[in-house]
Amino acid sequence: MNNLPNLEDLRVFVLVARRSSFAAAATELGASPAFVSKRIALLEQSLGVRLLHRTTRRVAATEDGERVYRWALHIFDAVDQMGDEISSLHQEPRGQLHIVSSFGLGRRHVAPALSALSVRYPALDIRFDVFDRLVDLIDEGFDLDIRIGDNIAPNLIAKLLAQNARILCAAPEYLARHGEPRSLADLAGHECLVIKERDHPFGLWRLQGPDGEESVKVTGALSANHGEVVHQWGIDGRGILLRSHWDVRDSLERGKLVHILRDYRQQANIWAVYAAPLATSAKIRVAVEFFRQYFSANQK
Repeated sequence: MNNLPNLEDLRVFVLVARRSSFAAAATELGASPAFVSKRIALLEQSLGVRLLHRTTRRVAATEDGERVYRWALHIFDAVDQMGDEISSLHQEPRGQLHIVSSFGLGRRHVAPALSALSVRYPALDIRFDVFDRLVDLIDEGFDLDIRIGDNIAPNLIAKLLAQNARILCAAPEYLARHGEPRSLADLAGHECLVIKERDHPFGLWRLQGPDGEESVKVTGALSANHGEVVHQWGIDGRGILLRSHWDVRDSLERGKLVHILRDYRQQANIWAVYAAPLATSAKIRVAVEFFRQYFSANQK
């Protein structure tokens, strides 16, 4: 077969096959039977097969015709879906957009981004929740989760928004009193500010170092489920904390915290996680792209 079939000829053929009549198909098309017959002949010529048995009383599809008929239905369904998808790409996003994130990331980054997003797309009705746990996007009715951490369920879709890692740090005051740890194992003898937030294992710090992943069990007099509380305790000199670089960056630059054990880090990238393909939802698509631009502009 040297030529691809013409889509309009395929549509004429499908109509004839459904009606079992050239005349009925011509009437529905608002054309003449001669026009319909010509289009079928051109389609048969391009495919190199006979598609229809013609008698004086009725028209019936040949075996090849039945096969082409089934393929034609698939083709038209795909074309219709393509049209719907392309159309959705240009639609103004509207309706409720339900977004979730963790406490610290949510307050410091997601909330300001959503404020700007609502100005750009006023037809969006944005609802924002923060939790110290992972949520089930489908069961709990969330459209989008802006989360930290690379452990994402295979049934979900994720788009990387920013590279990030958790690092170890402490206040100069704490290090002056207790000394600076020289190895990851030394952390077991220090006051550590333990946080339980979302998927973090409580009191067990796993970090990547020169020899691969290492773990250390840490304890301390203070613990919390809110990262900003622990961050402030670290600044107050109450212990060593493991916190995302985006959160402690300003404190490091101002000298309120010191980055220690620099060879160790915990990978914790920032992701937009969702359940439905972006092409099917204009509101999720524009939100994900907005967050991608936001985090790109705010990374140093």
